[in-house]
Amino acid sequence: MASMPRKFRLFVVCFVLLLNVGFFTGFSFVRVTTSLNSQGIQQNYLGNEDDENAEVMHFKKSEQEILTLIHNHVLSLSLIFFILGILLYMCQVHDRIASFLMFEPFLSLLLTFGGIYILWKGVTWFKYVIMVSGFAMVLSLILMSALVIKCCLYPKNQGV
Repeated sequence: MASMPRKFRLFVVCFVLLLNVGFFTGFSFVRVTTSLNSQGIQQNYLGNEDDENAEVMHFKKSEQEILTLIHNHVLSLSLIFFILGILLYMCQVHDRIASFLMFEPFLSLLLTFGGIYILWKGVTWFKYVIMVSGFAMVLSLILMSALVIKCCLYPKNQGV
């Protein structure tokens, strides 16, 4: 990336920053709909009609809703992590760090959205897998983005 023209590196920085705005807008939606806790995750997909004390009523998502959600997120997030992985590959980042960050998001993506389907099928303990893999996915995006931006803004100071 250091050999790329400054204009291209700034273009990449703008892309990565805007990508993060979009990603964290979606993350904010997850925060609002699940309260970022295991019970909220379960209620969001399986409903809470049986809870008389619920402040907000949630109904179990239909199969069409679950499949659409999984389809849209797996396709879009896999492209996001593919592009970030290519950009990270172009940076001079330690091979082990780069390899981990290039492949981990795909595992987290599979576990998170596969886990949502498994939770929806009634395996409620999978909400914990969803939480851990979702957190790992967010952390990977933050680290990949930070390394790519650092690489673009400080091309002479490579070698993480």
